[in-house]
Amino acid sequence: MLHIGPVLPEILLLVMACAVLLAEVFLPPRRATLLYWLSQMALVGAAFLTAHERFDGVIMHGMFVADRLTRVLEEFICLLTIIVLAYSRDYIAERGLFKGEYFVLGLLAVVGMCVMVGAAHFIALYLGLELMSLSLYAMVALERDSSRASEAAMKYFVLGALASGLLLYGLSMLYGATGSLEIATVARALPTLAPGNLVATVGLVFVVAGLAFKLGAVPFHMWIPDVYEGAPTSVTLFVGAAPKIAAFALFMRLLIAGLHGLVASWQDMLVLLSVLSMAIGNMVAIAQTNTKRMLAYSTIAHMGFLLLGIVSARSSGYAAAMFYAIVYTLMTLGGFGVIILMSRRGFEADRLEDLKGLHQRSPWYAFMMLLFMFAMAGIPPTIGFYAKLAVIGAAVGAGFYGLAIAAVVFSVIGAFYYLRIVKLMYFDAATDKAPLRSARDLRWILSANGAAMIALAPWVGSLISVCRAALGGIG
Repeated sequence: MLHIGPVLPEILLLVMACAVLLAEVFLPPRRATLLYWLSQMALVGAAFLTAHERFDGVIMHGMFVADRLTRVLEEFICLLTIIVLAYSRDYIAERGLFKGEYFVLGLLAVVGMCVMVGAAHFIALYLGLELMSLSLYAMVALERDSSRASEAAMKYFVLGALASGLLLYGLSMLYGATGSLEIATVARALPTLAPGNLVATVGLVFVVAGLAFKLGAVPFHMWIPDVYEGAPTSVTLFVGAAPKIAAFALFMRLLIAGLHGLVASWQDMLVLLSVLSMAIGNMVAIAQTNTKRMLAYSTIAHMGFLLLGIVSARSSGYAAAMFYAIVYTLMTLGGFGVIILMSRRGFEADRLEDLKGLHQRSPWYAFMMLLFMFAMAGIPPTIGFYAKLAVIGAAVGAGFYGLAIAAVVFSVIGAFYYLRIVKLMYFDAATDKAPLRSARDLRWILSANGAAMIALAPWVGSLISVCRAALGGIG
């Protein structure tokens, strides 16, 4: 019970966050780059420790579960954060955000995500969720002179606090119904309750509402467009990537591992959330003129597709949902990466018209953006096509034919605003002819990110198998 090997990555990240905080106090401003490298070293070290851990079981007196799902998702969260920091380095330096707070909050958010991913207890899960959420609230407001960022942070904080309250209330009702805070014990107790137990059912409603907010599903999506638009693009990139993996883990730990005995009830709720998210996300995105806001509604739609796999209540569907979550984060990293690449001091390339004529300015980066947009739209042969095919196939396999048809229809509708960006890049004259300048590491990582949209396609079967193996007993 006192084995700490599986939580060494979290301990390392926490210690390095403190080290970065202290380093900023004693380092001269010209050495601020060291804060970036310390953060990257912490993430690489955490990924290394996770990859070399082989212990399976419940540790820390029932608070944390070390299994294959924990290891896979923790490694991927660290990888995503490494890429986010690499994309953001020049951006935050040009805007006066290259400070210890940015890196400390980022590392603490990663600690919270990792705790959520491996939580085996309601208290551990909630503590991880709050650590992640509070760090993100502060990151959104990090640009102190921006009224938009402050407004976005305030909305995020107020709505996030409400969602956390709903989730906590739901967990307390489940505790009242089952007499335990341990997820495994709750799962064993639910089948012994009377059918339609009111306390458990009401608790489930509150839990699903809290989970839907963290995922960004309709009708709990109100914070996403404002936060994505108001936050600095580097923070938007962070919020849109790794936390979605943590939100997926929340669904797996709570709904699948803990509340599978109430599957008939939460299936109906998720069907409604999925349809509304796909419909509103795709249709409202068409009317947007701000690229970040358009990608925010795109995120809402993608979360609707992700829920298709969970709705199926089958191991194959859970694996498809996990695969979709991973592919989505890679796609959104690339999309916001191009926005960061096009931005410069005093200028945010966050309007659709800023993408006009990108092919004339840089054919290679225009092609990268094309790959990201094709992948988000689900156009073959990109990896995004196979991700959508997997979750729609899971819905069909579970007998949700109407839901699958709706997904196909909304996918076609959504293709419009992705192809609009391609049209702007390739067929409209450039309004800004300034050359694109970027660091060499950003160019290489962005190119690798874009190439992955095609290069991973032949390995779809193997990747889904890895997801299925990672879910193991959960699925």
